[in-house]
Amino acid sequence: MPVDVVPLAAELLAIPSTTRDEGRAVEFVARWLVARGWNVNVQEVTPGRGNVWASRKGGGVTLSTHLDTVPPYFPPRSEGGKLFGRGSCDAKGIAAAMLTAADRLVKSGEERVDLLFVVGEERGSDGARLANQLPATSKFLINGEPTESMLASGSKGALRFIARTRGREAHSAYPQLGQSAIEPMLALLPELKTLKLPSDEVLGETTVNIGLIRGGTEANIIPGICEAEMMIRLVGDPAPAKTVIDKWAEGRAEIEYGAYTPAMHFHTVPGFEAKPVAFATDVPLLTNWGTPLLFGPGSIHVAHTTDEFVAIDELRESVEHYERLVRSLLPS
Repeated sequence: MPVDVVPLAAELLAIPSTTRDEGRAVEFVARWLVARGWNVNVQEVTPGRGNVWASRKGGGVTLSTHLDTVPPYFPPRSEGGKLFGRGSCDAKGIAAAMLTAADRLVKSGEERVDLLFVVGEERGSDGARLANQLPATSKFLINGEPTESMLASGSKGALRFIARTRGREAHSAYPQLGQSAIEPMLALLPELKTLKLPSDEVLGETTVNIGLIRGGTEANIIPGICEAEMMIRLVGDPAPAKTVIDKWAEGRAEIEYGAYTPAMHFHTVPGFEAKPVAFATDVPLLTNWGTPLLFGPGSIHVAHTTDEFVAIDELRESVEHYERLVRSLLPS
């Protein structure tokens, strides 16, 4: 019986798998592949959760995406030609499309296709980091993220940082005895929009998001510390952006840089429309899996929302797209 991608996606969506709790989804995918004759290796990342690597002959193309989702979980439903559910476009629907495409390729006699499903992409990518240690043999890696069924010509990188201002605590009835840490932060943050940050012909402008602000302890205490956590969406090497941020903060705030994901330019294929995307992916961490491409059904604009969905027609068509991409990358 041929695999139908829609009920397969619904089965995956019915299994909660927020990051760090992917075990049941991993088991489902591994059992599905074993039942169809794949060589399956579950690489433990932490107890109870791991990456699924399935292979046949190797030496060709790996289809890869992630099995974890952001919270909160909500179950699948079909309505108005759309499949709703947590992970429907990011990225369990994509996983189902890759499973279906790989099954069709093998049944047609093309066994130079691998599958790699990782955990942890939404929180630190511990799965991808470990997956890069597997003995991969593929020449190309097609990573799956919601790109509206277009190849991505590139993706922005990401750099987290914290800006920290310090003051001196005192009783709020006697403000002259203290120094607010929040007030200088309030002066600093609006200046971010005026900074001249790097740009790229393909990826566009560098952007900065102020994602989280913490400051003070109580309304009746002059605040002694304030922190703003931010993420820079990079279009190239992080050094020029860091130089701008360091100069902006000089003498006024401490800067602490955190996790970094490099910007990427991807392989494209004639006959497939291509455009850049602004979000980061696991691709920079999977360097041993071959020349990267990025493609998937659905839109990043509904990912991580309570209205997450993928259009059912687009999901079905993506199976054929993955087949075409794999065949286009393999010598006949």
